[in-house]
Amino acid sequence: MAFDYSLDFDNIDFRKEPEKYRVGRGEQGVLMVEPYKSEILPHWRFKTPDIAKESSEKIYDLFLKYKKNDDFVGMDMTRKFLQMGYTRARRYTNYKGGRKYDKEGNVNERNIDDEKAKSAAIFEVKWKKVREDEDYLKLKKAHQKKYG
Repeated sequence: MAFDYSLDFDNIDFRKEPEKYRVGRGEQGVLMVEPYKSEILPHWRFKTPDIAKESSEKIYDLFLKYKKNDDFVGMDMTRKFLQMGYTRARRYTNYKGGRKYDKEGNVNERNIDDEKAKSAAIFEVKWKKVREDEDYLKLKKAHQKKYG
């Protein structure tokens, strides 16, 4: 089921009301679902490989904490942040300043940044680890079956 953007995100605590959460596709809703956004976002960084390593490890630690508490929404939100770490670092790898398009809508010239490529690879490892975790997959299937 698609992510439901019509919800009143300012007034929903998804830890208390997990039934309102929809997985959606990819990173949908990553910056909207509280209290998880506020718990994870402060740790999300990818400027250098060292920063990306620290960030991805902290986010993965949060994944393990949510997993221990059978908190699927938290687990899925860490997956989204790890995925976003990968995709954003890849964008900055390919385009200076992360801007693919110029003001006129033309594609900017690709400019490979090896540091950002390393950051992306670091996030990719943790993202794959989470998205392939057996407990995560089991809880995801159960959540989608129960709530859509």
